[in-house]
Formats: sequence, C-alpha cells, structure tokens
Amino acid sequence: MSANPLGLKKIHHVEFYVGNAKQAEFFYRKAFGFSRAAYSGLETGNRETTSYVMRQNRVNFVLTTPMGPDHYSAEHIKQHGDGVRDIAFLVEDADAAFTYAISKGAKAVSAPHDLSDENGRVRKSSIQTYGDTIHSFISYGTGEADGYDGPFLPGFISQEVAGEEVGIQLVDHIVGNVELGKMNFWCDFYRDVMGFERYITFDDKDISTEYSALMSIVMSDGGHNIKFPINEPAEGKGGKSQIQEYIDFYRSAGAQHVALLCKDVISTVAKLQQNGVEFLRVPDTYYEEVRQRVGEIDEDIEVLKRLGILIDRDDEGYLLQIFTKPVEDRPTVFYEILQRKGCKGFGKGNFKALFISIEEEQRRRGNL
Repeated sequence: MSANPLGLKKIHHVEFYVGNAKQAEFFYRKAFGFSRAAYSGLETGNRETTSYVMRQNRVNFVLTTPMGPDHYSAEHIKQHGDGVRDIAFLVEDADAAFTYAISKGAKAVSAPHDLSDENGRVRKSSIQTYGDTIHSFISYGTGEADGYDGPFLPGFISQEVAGEEVGIQLVDHIVGNVELGKMNFWCDFYRDVMGFERYITFDDKDISTEYSALMSIVMSDGGHNIKFPINEPAEGKGGKSQIQEYIDFYRSAGAQHVALLCKDVISTVAKLQQNGVEFLRVPDTYYEEVRQRVGEIDEDIEVLKRLGILIDRDDEGYLLQIFTKPVEDRPTVFYEILQRKGCKGFGKGNFKALFISIEEEQRRRGNL
C-alpha cells in the first residue's frame, strides 16, 4: 500500500458547529488571537448557515451556525453542543481520495462535487469517521479553468477583522474520544482507509490514577504531519474516566481536543491567560520533581510554574504543554497549547499529574 494512498497534503481546516457563530467568532478572536478572514451568510446569498473563517498563521477554524432548525447542524448542536464537525484535508485529488476511501470501507457523506463562484472552482467530497465527525477532501484544480483565487472556499467573501495573534502556528494533532472497545476499530479505519500507521501506543499502565484510566493509540500519516490519537476509556477503575465523561456529555464519540503548536509557549500562554483563557493547573509539587525527571531545559522552571506549563522529555528532546479547561458549557472540547523542542511524544510523563487535575474538575462537576 502507498504510504499516502489518499494524497493527503495537510489539514485544510477544522469546522465547528456552534450555537452562535457571531459570538464564537468574538471569543476566538479576543481570547485565542485568531483573525476573521472570510464570511458566508445571508449577505453572501447563503440562506442556510452563517460561517466565519478564523485564521492564525497556518490554522484555519470555521465556525458554523444554522439559520433554522431544519439544517443538519441544528441537530448536531442539539445532540453534542458546540463541537468539531469536520476535520478537512487538502488533497491532491478529491475524487481519487473519495473513491479510494469508499473502496476501503469508508461511509460516504457527500460524493465529489464542484464548489464554484467568481473566484474559481474547487472539488470537495466527505466521508464519515467516529461519532458524527467527518473528513472532507478538498482539491484545487490544476488547469487554467480550475484555479481558485478566493479568500477561503467558494461561497465565502473576504471579511478581515484582525485579532491580536498569540503565536499559534499550526494544528499539531487532534484527539478523538471513542467508546469502550472501539479504539482498535478506529485505528484500523485510519490504517486501512487513510493509510496511517501506529505511531505511539499508551495503555492503562501508562495512563491511570485511582479513578480513571484510558487507552490511547496515536495514528499518523507517513510524514508524521497529521497525527490523530484515538482514546477509549479503560475498564476496572472506580470512577468515571474523563473519556467516558466526554462521551456521556457529547452523547457520542467525538474530537476531544485540538493541540495547537507554537514557537514560544511562555509568550503564547501568558497572552492567552491575559485574554482570560482558563487552564488546568497541576499541584505545585509537580515542579519540585520535574527537574529530576526531565533534566536541564532552557526555560526558567519558576516561570513555567507561574504559568502552569508542563514539561516532558523523550529520546529526541523535550516538549512544553498546557491544557485549557473545556471551552463549552458541557465538559467536552478543550485545547492543548504546546511547543516541541525535538520531542516527538505527547507528554506521557505528565499524564498522571494532569489526570489528577482533570479529576478535581470532574469532582467539582459532580461527575467523578
């Protein structure tokens, strides 16, 4: 099998279905430093949905709200609250990617079709993944008649409102939470349909506390540019795993968090905290032990402690990471902010401390 049978190039965008796109746009602009780049809505002739494209360096988020109860997104929001609907890829050929995926057992959401306006034409198709999440395939034609020169995709107009960027550069990985017993099913899906490979595996010996445990397999494309950890709750613990809490409140499998890579995590996190973004905190004792565990690092431990940033190391270097609290009313979607200094891992050494702080939040919610 080809290492990249779908011709995947990168994540094109992540689309969220939200209850109020106008207010979500304000939140992502003022809290996370995104700029509004494009818009689709009543003024553009779209009578079904309103969408804002939020951009920061190489990250594109689309925030979409239905204009009435009959659009599919209204049911999605009713069931899940605000959440990720579409993790869309730029591909070499949306028709070929779709045909291959379907031949390997993927379920179709939308067959290849044209999107076009005065700026040109693109091709788009979509398949189902875990829960109500989908993957769209988007390709820009190569012929003169196929070129596209618009602000985002056909149907969107340029509408620039600058945010004060915080240094977020690109999507590092997106974590999917799936039901108990379904992790291997979805890992096989990404292997067979997408041509991904197993990158790292964690089990409940790596990730467990008194109350909760999870199993996780990281699936990655051949170039390790697109990484999708798949989590499932592990059995046999006394409390409700954080994965099960997510599934109960999201009412299905879904995207748990989006990890955003930055170049200077101290600067980025300081700005995010100034903007009012709330983060999980680990106990201060974490920082008493961390130097012994990770060795010498360039950053001042006291600064990391003040901001609540965690550190972990693998054979190739270290990483710095921090997790927001859920950004919805339901304890579902949250964000990871991270900086990699050679490390290819996901912070395994931080899992236990992190889980204890997550469980404290669960306890406050009455969900442990």
